[in-house]
Amino acid sequence: MIRLLGTYLSEKKYGILLFAVVLTIFGLVYQLYEVVWEPFVYAAVLSFLMGLLYLLAGFAHYFSRHQKRQQALASIEQSWNQMEQPRDRAEADYQQMIDRLGRRCTELTTSFQTERQESLDYYTTWVHQIKTPIAVMRMILKGEDTETNRELLAELFRVEQYVEMVLSYIRLGSDSKDFVFQEYALNDLIRQSIRKYAPQFIRRKIRLIYIETDVKVLTDEKWLCFLMEQLLSNAVKYTVSGSVTISVSQDLVLTIRDTGMGIAPEDLPRIFEKGFTGYNGRADRKSTGLGLYLCKQTADKLGHRIWVESEVGKGTAVHIDLAKRKLNVK
Repeated sequence: MIRLLGTYLSEKKYGILLFAVVLTIFGLVYQLYEVVWEPFVYAAVLSFLMGLLYLLAGFAHYFSRHQKRQQALASIEQSWNQMEQPRDRAEADYQQMIDRLGRRCTELTTSFQTERQESLDYYTTWVHQIKTPIAVMRMILKGEDTETNRELLAELFRVEQYVEMVLSYIRLGSDSKDFVFQEYALNDLIRQSIRKYAPQFIRRKIRLIYIETDVKVLTDEKWLCFLMEQLLSNAVKYTVSGSVTISVSQDLVLTIRDTGMGIAPEDLPRIFEKGFTGYNGRADRKSTGLGLYLCKQTADKLGHRIWVESEVGKGTAVHIDLAKRKLNVK
């Protein structure tokens, strides 16, 4: 309030200055003509009181209009074309500018949303179409069990995961509500992800340790599985030998721990940034820097907290807090 009053008085400073100059001129004239001062003082006091009342009334109106503008600002995306009537030509000009900018912004937003939806539809169709030749290639390669075919199957699996990553990347960035929340048996979701990556563990000769759990979690099945699969993919990629352990604590924290190369301490604060590859990614030369970024985006959408602990040369542990959160309904 005090700051707003100071702003108001600052805007009226020239009028206040003019009032003070006029009173000074009258005072000088009275002084030069040696007129009795009593009428001047009386008139000056009345003028001052009238000016003060004018300022107070003006500030009340100024404050009211400021409050209305603040309310409109809180929902400017919907109310930019519902502003109050302008008081002068300057306000009318500004409102005309805002109206033109608002209409242009609406046009661009609509165009962007249309193009994004078309892009999503295209990539969705492309993903489903590309799955057919991938399935055919898998059947051909499984026809003969050779070392070459096993290597090709492993690479084909990576291609399929990158295809799914593209679609997930687009869906997470869109406004589509592709989430279905309900209670699931966590053990079933974990085993579903393990089965998908079992051939990779066997091929890389990495031991998988998992103790079954009987807990249920409130989540989205498809996206939690996607999150776990991305973490298992990283565990397999960066673990040359050793094991990957999946565990669930009593307070519903899911942990995927590997004995891989680990993450450098200076890279840890940035591992969830989009496109950040870090030392391991630069060494691998095939890292896109999207895997952990998508994990963080997915976890945020699901309402699960995710964090990483790692030590170079000893391995990495990724924790996902799956505990239910109490909602304060007001």
